[in-house]
Amino acid sequence: MQSQKQYIIRPHDAGGNTPASKCGPGWLIAAIIIGVVLADQMIKIWVKTHFYLGEDLEIFSLFHLKFIENNGMAFGIELWSKLLLTLGRIAAVIVFIWFLVKIKNLSTLRNGFLVAVALITAGAAGNIFDCVFYGEIFNNPMPPQIAQVFPVGGGYSGWFEGRVVDMFYFPLFEFIWPDWIPGVGGTEFEFFAYIFNLADASICIGVFLLILFYSRDFSQAYAYIASPKEKKGQHK
Repeated sequence: MQSQKQYIIRPHDAGGNTPASKCGPGWLIAAIIIGVVLADQMIKIWVKTHFYLGEDLEIFSLFHLKFIENNGMAFGIELWSKLLLTLGRIAAVIVFIWFLVKIKNLSTLRNGFLVAVALITAGAAGNIFDCVFYGEIFNNPMPPQIAQVFPVGGGYSGWFEGRVVDMFYFPLFEFIWPDWIPGVGGTEFEFFAYIFNLADASICIGVFLLILFYSRDFSQAYAYIASPKEKKGQHK
């Protein structure tokens, strides 16, 4: 016998608000995405206009601000053309926003799941601004000169070809591999040498939350999206 499961949608009043609160899930999602994107861009623009490329400022022994630029995907991987990569990021953000709009009022989903998906969406959106605009609005002088906004000679590349700004660096520890180890003997190893930004951290935190705590919610949300329209019962 085929299941006739229906999905209960949070009720709305005439103005589209949930009766329990004027600030429903949609406002929470919007606040997270806008807040993360704004904070991410403020940090990046500050670093871009106050640090020269490669500058390393030690805040604590285990936390530095080190300005680098990433021309590709996470960890500097470059698999496709820059334009294709940027368009792929934009498409991914559109899909995430569509997904959130569809499932935000599904009553069986916990708010923590919506927060996790919103963090992933915000992180992907934050890095899009670098790719789309930074090549046009910043120049890229040789160190120790610092980049200028809207330079007279134009930016360092065209639209959709900007590089992502990274700055958070946590050099936890390093050591030299013993000479007797084949392949790596005598070489230096630094644990967690990656440099990232707030948008990257937002994506990682969102994925971490999904995997550890909200896999069931994701399954429910996916089942709701994939279910026929007539089974999506709405209870007011």
